[in-house]
Amino acid sequence: MSESRKILMVSSEAVPYAKTGGLADMVSALALHLRESGDDVRIVIPRYYSIDKSKLEKINGPLGVPTGTDEKWTAVYKDMLKGKVPIYFIDYDQLYGRAGIYGPSGSESFEDNAERFNLLSRASFQLCRMLGWYPDVMHCHDWSAGLIPIYLNTTEFAGDFSQTASVFTIHNIGYQGVFPAEETIHTGLVETAAMLHKDNMNFLKCAIDQSHVITTVSPTYAKEIQTEQYGEGLEHLLDYRKYDLYGILNGVDYNDWNPETDPFIAPDNYSKEDMANKKKLKALLQEEAGLEVTDKKPLIGIVSRLADQKGFRELCEPFYGCLASLCRYIDLQFVILGTGEKWCEEELSRLNSTLPNLHAWTEFDNRKAHLIEAGSDFFLMPSRYEPCGLNQLYSLKYGTLPIVRMTGGLADTVENYNQQTGNGTGFTFYDLTPEAIYNVVGWAVWAWYNKKDHIEKMRQKAMSRDFSWNEPVKEYRKVYDIAMTKRRS
Repeated sequence: MSESRKILMVSSEAVPYAKTGGLADMVSALALHLRESGDDVRIVIPRYYSIDKSKLEKINGPLGVPTGTDEKWTAVYKDMLKGKVPIYFIDYDQLYGRAGIYGPSGSESFEDNAERFNLLSRASFQLCRMLGWYPDVMHCHDWSAGLIPIYLNTTEFAGDFSQTASVFTIHNIGYQGVFPAEETIHTGLVETAAMLHKDNMNFLKCAIDQSHVITTVSPTYAKEIQTEQYGEGLEHLLDYRKYDLYGILNGVDYNDWNPETDPFIAPDNYSKEDMANKKKLKALLQEEAGLEVTDKKPLIGIVSRLADQKGFRELCEPFYGCLASLCRYIDLQFVILGTGEKWCEEELSRLNSTLPNLHAWTEFDNRKAHLIEAGSDFFLMPSRYEPCGLNQLYSLKYGTLPIVRMTGGLADTVENYNQQTGNGTGFTFYDLTPEAIYNVVGWAVWAWYNKKDHIEKMRQKAMSRDFSWNEPVKEYRKVYDIAMTKRRS
């Protein structure tokens, strides 16, 4: 295969333009690093209401996009991501000109999402025609781009896209894009077994069935989603396609997450060679959170979506979770930052008022997120499942030892503490129960009080680990070549 590939990333999100989770970070970071490797990479996403088009370049001429019911005429805007990667925005106010990406809130979905994201898929092909630029690979991210592979295998099988392969990345199999079967009318495609699952149209199932190659965001998650426990009803199809399924761990952009250069913690930056400022940042975090300012107690941080998937039911559900007991019976401090399910926000607000060693910000603030990573001693992630996870990778770099459940990318990246030797980079557990969380946190706190030399040794090892994009980019380029060979054979 040629050294330089033409790659079109199709996604519903990309930082800094639109983000609800790690998908947005991964799309932009991977595109930038592929560009640095010599590939011609471009991105296309919708132009949501929140994206100010006055700051974008308008591409001349409307874009005619055929759908199953009519032809929609959209505008196209362009920007350069960090001055390096072209990113195109499909502008159609009737479907995208509203607040929210998938719904008006994190717990609600727009009723016309099938139409909205079918338009994104069809417009991606028309955009390439407008540009006179035909990709070697269309890299489709999550269910919202899930119809592109079937279009490549049907309406776009010959002609302009006859040499274009599809790579589909599952970022979270819990979100599948499920709609009534009659919604296929928007696609112009005949209802087929590939499109339907349990009598509904399923974008994710369609992509898994039709893509040349499938990836997901960690090796362990690739194995987990082939099982009934994690497969969300698609485990049999994934097992059938296991030889086309690759688990590639997401990388970290150390330009943004590095305690030596992080502008959010300046001027108190630090390195593994000189950790003195980490104590200053801990004191600053304690002060801002209204906690006792002391280095004689361990501080545990959480930055997370407040949701059942992230283990918050076991952590703080009333009369069940262990958070109150941790704060009452173990000499520690907790700082939590995040938004999410209403019950969780309300319970954390209640605990805030009753526990003097806990502070929870039910908001999102990027500066606070960086400060928590830098100022905490430990970082807790008791996830029910975690396709990749990024915060544990940030924590390792910042010498903030992760406490994680052994699932998905957490299992691939955190080495459990060895109490005899002091080896390891964090503390791990298996059973997702309040008791298990309580016990592993208690173990970490015990080590903090009684094994200071082990904690320092673990911090040094954690900060030395390399989870940059260098290796993932090599793996994606291999996957692209495999997909291109499949398409052209």
